[in-house]
Amino acid sequence: MSSTAGSGVEVIAIDTPALGDRSYLAHDGEAALVVDPQRDIDRVLALAAARGVRITHVFETHIHNDYVTGGLALTLATGAAYHVNAADPVAYDRVPVSDGQVIEVSPVMRARVLATPGHTFTHLSYALEAAGHVHAVFTGGSLLYGSTGRPDLLGAAHADELARAQYASAHRMAAGLPADTDVYPTHGFGSFCSATQSAGNASTIGREQRANPVLTLDEERYVRELLAGLDAYPAYYAHMGPANAAGPAGPDLSPPHSADAAELRQRIEAGEWVVDLRARRAFAAGHLAGTLSFDLDGSFVTYLGWLIPWGTSLTLLGQTPEQVAEAQRELVRIGIDRPAAAATGGPAQWAGRQPLRSYPVADFADLKAVRHHRPVIILDVRRQQEWDASHIRGAVHVPLHQLPGRLAEVPAGEVWVHCEAGYRASIAASFLDAAGRTVVAVDDEFDRAARAGLPVDGLLPQSAAN
Repeated sequence: MSSTAGSGVEVIAIDTPALGDRSYLAHDGEAALVVDPQRDIDRVLALAAARGVRITHVFETHIHNDYVTGGLALTLATGAAYHVNAADPVAYDRVPVSDGQVIEVSPVMRARVLATPGHTFTHLSYALEAAGHVHAVFTGGSLLYGSTGRPDLLGAAHADELARAQYASAHRMAAGLPADTDVYPTHGFGSFCSATQSAGNASTIGREQRANPVLTLDEERYVRELLAGLDAYPAYYAHMGPANAAGPAGPDLSPPHSADAAELRQRIEAGEWVVDLRARRAFAAGHLAGTLSFDLDGSFVTYLGWLIPWGTSLTLLGQTPEQVAEAQRELVRIGIDRPAAAATGGPAQWAGRQPLRSYPVADFADLKAVRHHRPVIILDVRRQQEWDASHIRGAVHVPLHQLPGRLAEVPAGEVWVHCEAGYRASIAASFLDAAGRTVVAVDDEFDRAARAGLPVDGLLPQSAAN
């Protein structure tokens, strides 16, 4: 996605949908700046080359909590100036910047630094000026489309203070920037760094003033509702800040070691993670015993990073080398750098002479029907707020991110596992199957449960989520 920011300046969004983030490249036809680059910087370099521009400046809005930055690697590759908040305690050389500072990017473009604490204590935004007018503001994890960044990632003890800082920062931008200023956030497109999920692909300061709760509610109500709406976030976030402060190198995306069936079995028996990237229904139909299903066509990296014990040896199984390479690219973005091994093809090749395992896939109408014939356990693996809003009466609730450590709590018997739309249920089903349980994966939208005749308790119906 690209847009013209005025005076010949183009702003191009570089989407990372798996993490719900965007990086940006802005250029005047010759010089370019980059904001919040992801770790796989080859995408940025290719874009700059396609536009025929030279990257001269890289800006970080904050020390990121949801991905490993490519900022340092990009500056080393291009010779660009690396702008990071002077107050951030980083272990690498950078150009320290602070509130009010103006950076002359080119004769056409300049960036003005705005202190916008809230998502972190040292969060910055950057107003892009050309021909004497502010055309855009890069807001990072501060002002998002219809939302703001969440204030609790540095610990619950700071959440109230940071929520109030977030409120003040949003009002500062709204008061100090023209209404037609384009807003370019880094988070909010599915990222757990967003306090609530954002809507839309473009906005302006004026539009946010009319629709964003941080700019339409009074401070007390905004803070109260924001804090009440926060739910769990991925466990791997704990590792991102330290990695980004230390100065991460560029990724190694070379192909992993190729494993045969005997090695795969050894790795599974050693307690390592062997992850099947195929479509979740294909996994259910037949898979190597002990493997785990993380369908690459979904929130693969978020949930794998959330569930895997940090540092666990990981092997990837894909139908093609390209599928493994895609997974590898997603993993380096959260600091899982080198798979121990990989294998391509299909489950018959991976299993060798071992029999394959399988389990049924069903919908909520099937679940309604089966309860007339035999007792089954209904396992809901959605997050706490989803459960509180509505759930099937009599279901057992274990959120997916807690399931690996709580498998023993799932009652004995045949387990029908569901989530909101099927993706998390497929992961949970694979964990149960690997533990030897009899399982059925419900691959269906949760709002169909009541329509199928299942008794649903709770406050409100939920909208679809992964």
